[in-house]
Amino acid sequence: MTPSRKRLLGGAMLAAVAGLALLGPLHGADPLRQNLPDALLPPGGAYPLGTDHLGRDMLARLSAGARLSFGLALLAALLSAMAGTLLGLLAALRGGWAERLLLGLADAVQALPALLLVVLVTAFAPGEFLPLYLGIALALWVEFFRISRNTAAGVLARPQVEAARLLGFGTGHILRRHLWPEVAPLVATLFAFAAGTAVTTVAALAFVGVGARPPVPEWGSMMTELLPYYADAPLALLLPAFLIFLTVLGLHLLAGRERA
Repeated sequence: MTPSRKRLLGGAMLAAVAGLALLGPLHGADPLRQNLPDALLPPGGAYPLGTDHLGRDMLARLSAGARLSFGLALLAALLSAMAGTLLGLLAALRGGWAERLLLGLADAVQALPALLLVVLVTAFAPGEFLPLYLGIALALWVEFFRISRNTAAGVLARPQVEAARLLGFGTGHILRRHLWPEVAPLVATLFAFAAGTAVTTVAALAFVGVGARPPVPEWGSMMTELLPYYADAPLALLLPAFLIFLTVLGLHLLAGRERA
């Protein structure tokens, strides 16, 4: 499969997840409403994707989970991309003590396992989403920092950049004409991988009780709740797992770049 077709397939997967996120409000069911007599129903009738162990509509919960898991993961990746890229460009442009300070900070953050860093941040407000995604952004910015700093340092050493400086062009011109065209494609590719990492991290944290907590309709917490009922309703357990797989695979395919 060619890189362009891979990106097209990845975009189609993400479009399907986005369509599911928009389908929930149109479906009209409350993702938190319990109806115990309808527990673990198969797909059909009023429940297109069946119900969970508390009789809650799976379509409504999966749709709400798409808005939560996918939407906020993109925000966490965007925050880490902006912070890491700006700091990386700053380190390359300024050099000296500023670069050494930022490199030391990056080394200190990278010395901690990513999941441990997220757990430490979320410990200040258990069950809240802002510390959760802030912790993920803190764990992900280092990769953007290193990629942008190393790329920018190589570009700044090129003869055309030295010539631009001798001709009196300022930092803004060098950033716009020389640095950003080289850094932007790498950041865009890394952003897709970071968003996939954020989705899987949130789902993994739900299994240890650190991420979203019931009854919040998050894909990882839904899997945790439904795990004891895998024999009675395997489809209900597989659906959130499949959506996580579809989202991460779509992001990775979309991140693929054609090499010269």
